[in-house]
Amino acid sequence: MTTVDAPAPPRRLTELTLDFLAYLELERGLSRNTLEAYRSDLQQFGEFLGRRDLGPIEADTQDLAAFVGELAAGCEGRAPLAPASLQRKIACLRSFYRHLRRDQILDHDPTTELRPPRLGGRLPKVLTRDEVARLLAQPHGVTPAALRDRALLETMYACGLRASETIGLRLSELDLDGGTLRAQGKGSKERLVPVGGRAVASLRAYLSRGRPALVGIGEEPRVFVNLGGTGLSRQGLYKIVQRHARTAGLEHRMSPHTLRHTFATHLLAGGCDLRSLQEMLGHADIATTQLYTHLSTERLRDVYFEAHPRAQIERR
Repeated sequence: MTTVDAPAPPRRLTELTLDFLAYLELERGLSRNTLEAYRSDLQQFGEFLGRRDLGPIEADTQDLAAFVGELAAGCEGRAPLAPASLQRKIACLRSFYRHLRRDQILDHDPTTELRPPRLGGRLPKVLTRDEVARLLAQPHGVTPAALRDRALLETMYACGLRASETIGLRLSELDLDGGTLRAQGKGSKERLVPVGGRAVASLRAYLSRGRPALVGIGEEPRVFVNLGGTGLSRQGLYKIVQRHARTAGLEHRMSPHTLRHTFATHLLAGGCDLRSLQEMLGHADIATTQLYTHLSTERLRDVYFEAHPRAQIERR
């Protein structure tokens, strides 16, 4: 008599999650904070599946859409999630199910038809070209602090660096002759970023006449230092940006991240393609970069309605 193999029992989400997180840590080098966020997201997903008496292998696109809809609406005593948080959870699910496909645990991906929520009006603030010029003109004089601040602001705008990437930038990661720098992004991912001519000039001035006076005989590997000659902290960076934003009349529109958003938006407006921008920003998912296409459209509309002689009459 021929025996038929019994179907393998569904693998528990806990086991699959541990395997997935190990892959992210060992092979993709994601940070501990990111791993913890993914673990929390999948635990929440597991609670949802448990209420439906489902495992992750049995869940289909409709189940995943119901999970996202529950998060968006606010269920089980939880407040509704913001669109950006929902997008992060969807990105986690996509990555998780791609991993299951890669390991041949699943022969299909239920997240392929999962629609991310619209970001609505929650677009990051961006500066106009005139506002950027006004901000970058604020560090006056040739004192070490002024040279540092000018180089700092120019580099952040020229390269679209995150705050953590800016304060973590090392001398060994600068190639001013080649006009590039190596940024250490999220999950210790390294990327090469072009550095514009004005930023190169400001960095040269700071490195030759400003930084030596601040560091003295100390050995500090990081490019940007405080007045004591040690690496600049996140709080120190924020204070520098806010101080010059205040003197430029931009204090209510500025944070260190504003320069990153402005860099991306200005590049797109100048004709940069989305894939190149994704590479320069260090985004793992191009969906994150696509935010700036919406941002550019909003800015385009603003410019149109401000400038077109008949726009105000026709606008509804």
